[in-house]
Amino acid sequence: LCTFYMINKYKFSIVVALIIMYLSLANSQTFDKVSFLEKIPDFDKLVHACMYFGLTSVIILENRMPLFFSGRIFLIGLIPFSYGILMEILQAYLTRTRTGDVFDALADGAGIVISVLLLVWIKPFKNLRSDNN
Repeated sequence: LCTFYMINKYKFSIVVALIIMYLSLANSQTFDKVSFLEKIPDFDKLVHACMYFGLTSVIILENRMPLFFSGRIFLIGLIPFSYGILMEILQAYLTRTRTGDVFDALADGAGIVISVLLLVWIKPFKNLRSDNN
């Protein structure tokens, strides 16, 4: 029952994490059809930042009430960052067409930080708007 509750509460975070896992561990030839994007310098780093921005944002939204009141918003970033490190390690050891990259992990971290900072920046405006009504 507790496991079902946790899965149900975090279903969107789990789905996003599974999508990231697929994108991280799939054979790199799977993505050859979008090779025109490779011409953009460091496009893969932008993709990493966007994926982890999305994951962090979903985790934050699924935990919004406890995070707002407890001030743990910065600690929540450790979950996707740890997941990103795990994906880089798995790429290095479980795949043949992928390599683990420290710069990918840093791009993951950038997406996480942007998500957390955006929430911290938006929260006062949200409170201000609700106070005026």
